[in-house]
Amino acid sequence: MRKRSCWIVSLALLAGALVACSSDNDTFSKLRLGIYIDNSTHQDATLASAMNSASPGVFCHIGYEASSRSFVFSSNQGGSSRSRLNAKEMEMGLFSRIGMNNGVIVGYGNLSTTDTGGYIFYAFDAQCPNCFNYYATPMKSYPLTMTAAGLAVCAHCKRQYNMNTGGNCINDSGKGLIRYRATTTGALGYLVVN
Repeated sequence: MRKRSCWIVSLALLAGALVACSSDNDTFSKLRLGIYIDNSTHQDATLASAMNSASPGVFCHIGYEASSRSFVFSSNQGGSSRSRLNAKEMEMGLFSRIGMNNGVIVGYGNLSTTDTGGYIFYAFDAQCPNCFNYYATPMKSYPLTMTAAGLAVCAHCKRQYNMNTGGNCINDSGKGLIRYRATTTGALGYLVVN
């Protein structure tokens, strides 16, 4: 009886360890960005369209332009804009790391839903995960371009990634898009990417 109890306890511990190992560690980047944008102060329509859960499939590329101290936004639906950082954002330095090489793409996927039926909010790096090497010297940029259908395309390797389903590579083998943890409080609310 005692031997059987030891086996049951051992199996329970092993099962717990396996469940603990199957976390989000391989899904999300280990690089922490710390992007915080208060769109209630910026009132940027390009960014708001991607942060609106009622418009899934709209994605916004976010970059930073040092010369004008501005966020630069461009949508996969054709819109683009820029918004100067306010004093609080400059002081906090929350713009200093925007992706691997100055670019993050955010938006709700239109082909993926949560357990409660809502759409999933994604944040992807704007560099091709199969071509870009963060540690290369000199660092070469392999930016992704967005299509209206919600695809991110690399001009170098020609891979296509479906942002609506989590960034999987759809036309070749290879890694999916690099994802970051992200949340939004709505179109004219807060965006946090870390």
